[in-house]
Amino acid sequence: MLDEDPTHGEQDGEELLRRALLDESSSVAVSLKISGLPVSEAVTVIFHGRRDLGTLQTYVAYGSMGAGSRVAAGELLRVPCDLDLADADDRSEAERLYAEQAKALRDALVGADTVLDVWREPLDELSDGGVTINHSVELSIRLPAARLMPTALVAADRQLVVTPVCSARTLAEGRPPMGIACAQPDLTRVYPLADDPERCVEDFLQLAAQHAKTLSERLAHQEASVERFLEISDSSSG
Repeated sequence: MLDEDPTHGEQDGEELLRRALLDESSSVAVSLKISGLPVSEAVTVIFHGRRDLGTLQTYVAYGSMGAGSRVAAGELLRVPCDLDLADADDRSEAERLYAEQAKALRDALVGADTVLDVWREPLDELSDGGVTINHSVELSIRLPAARLMPTALVAADRQLVVTPVCSARTLAEGRPPMGIACAQPDLTRVYPLADDPERCVEDFLQLAAQHAKTLSERLAHQEASVERFLEISDSSSG
């Protein structure tokens, strides 16, 4: 079950730390709801701590989930940007660090979703079937970096997926390095978040065309090699 983030409720920071990190049970989760997003609409960050394993991990789920909600494992996207409260001297300091780090992740998610919204128009222009929004935790295409949120733009006719990604780091270091990943089944590229989406789309399509040409030439070369080998085999057997 989820406990509501007290920054959105009436409980104080000391109660948060007692429940989230010092609870006598082996597993506790605290949630942070983020709404009003232009593409995702709403996501819920879940900070999950396990005393028995000594782990404190971050997950992001699609939708707005309140206190007491139950979330299936398949709805949770593991995001490698975890809380680090080890430097806190006391509970008051831990409360302050938590608030700062949770805000850093919130700002990252809001920023990434806002940029993803800007990508919609250039993607829609190149897609005959239009762009759809996918909130699946698992994508059919492998990415070169961890996903930041369970939201992706999909141009199905081009087998193209666009989604925010990030580098692994603790939230004590601030907002994680982020980018926008463009991916097809056999080609991926990550663009800086601040890059112009239209330029990035054009660049990726050029790369995809060159990749397809190179692959075609490689296959033709392989087929020619096989044909020559078969000719040698036929002449030897004759």
